[in-house]
Amino acid sequence: MNPVLQTHDLVRNFGGFVATDKVNLAVAPGARHALIGPNGAGKTTLINLLTGYLEPTSGRVSLLGQDVTQMPQHARCRQGLVRTFQINQLFMGMTVLESVALAVAEHQGIGTQWWKPLASHGEVLDEAAAILEQLHLLDDAYELTRDLAYGRQRLIEIALALALRPKVLLLDEPAAGVPTGESRELFETIAQLPADVSILLIEHDMNLVFSFAQRISVLVSGALLLEDTPEVIARHPKVKEVYLGESHG
Repeated sequence: MNPVLQTHDLVRNFGGFVATDKVNLAVAPGARHALIGPNGAGKTTLINLLTGYLEPTSGRVSLLGQDVTQMPQHARCRQGLVRTFQINQLFMGMTVLESVALAVAEHQGIGTQWWKPLASHGEVLDEAAAILEQLHLLDDAYELTRDLAYGRQRLIEIALALALRPKVLLLDEPAAGVPTGESRELFETIAQLPADVSILLIEHDMNLVFSFAQRISVLVSGALLLEDTPEVIARHPKVKEVYLGESHG
């Protein structure tokens, strides 16, 4: 199967510093793919290159077989590439249902009609409710976003991303700042997303990564060190040395 998202010798320099060094990454259809590496490895830079927030110094990015290297962020989003961020970007003063419904309406091109009463947008509300049910958020539909626990807020951010009907979902440290119990629930919910949504995530909690990912890429000093199954990654001596801090003779 052809990758849904792929990089070709992707390079990003900041002056004399090479942040991304000829990275060739391929995300398969339906993937549950994790990108790991020590701090400063260039993981977020790579995500920024994938989404168009940064332009590469050289190399290419392909989305669903199309070269999108010069395509702006909003256009890539329209093509099905959607991301979340390390820090929540939410509508704190809105209810959960209002927030997701607004995202659905925006995707449908009727965001400018949002001045009409919420009840008048039946199809929008149905789709928003379906997303909330998918993420086990339906019981929180009429709660203000700011009143929910942080783990639930992270799920709301994913709900907003799903409202854009992504084909590829990039999750940048979805469990950052989330208590352990809530983070496990968060990842269990993410793992249950439909197979037609391919997922690439950055995460520092290795227990969460190894319980979630079917494929793991290890980034070190801007370059891909290794890509394989979680079982192979966990045993690899070089990974233990550079990422887990273990020394081997």
